Amino acid sequence: MNMPSLKAQPLTAAAFAPFGQVIAFDAATAATVPHCTINSGNAVRYDLIPNMQLTAQGGTPMLALFRAQARTFPLNIGEMERHTLGSQTFIPLGTQRFVLVVAAASAPCHAHALQAFITNGRQGVMLAPGTWHHALLAVEGGDFAVLERRAGQVDCEVQAMPAGLQLHL
Repeated sequence: MNMPSLKAQPLTAAAFAPFGQVIAFDAATAATVPHCTINSGNAVRYDLIPNMQLTAQGGTPMLALFRAQARTFPLNIGEMERHTLGSQTFIPLGTQRFVLVVAAASAPCHAHALQAFITNGRQGVMLAPGTWHHALLAVEGGDFAVLERRAGQVDCEVQAMPAGLQLHL
């Protein structure tokens, strides 16, 4: 069987919508999201994602720092994972780009259903609960803030992908 090859496309909110939400800030975002002046008028708070799902079955929000090494492409896609009880958010703390390989929350994950997106270095993402995704794929090494659900039970399902599946930038 001939394995499909994945080509990363630029990340846009519309294309990524079936898998979660793009986190980016520009003039259009500033005009459309809820916001208010805070700190005696010295700052404006923009509520970018009011519906993070982090508390199912006793979960609590956990903010972590991931220090990611740059990956080499093309890259073999060996496995995918998903978290069914909570969303997971990745925000670069610099201007490093990263690649997302995702598939809809259906089970099982099929290689032909995978899609790949590359960020512009100023975008983060919130993965919806259950979305299949590859582990963090940094194009340039750097630090990422990761907000996810923490609980006593492990919420990570892993599925192997067929040999020969490659991601290209």
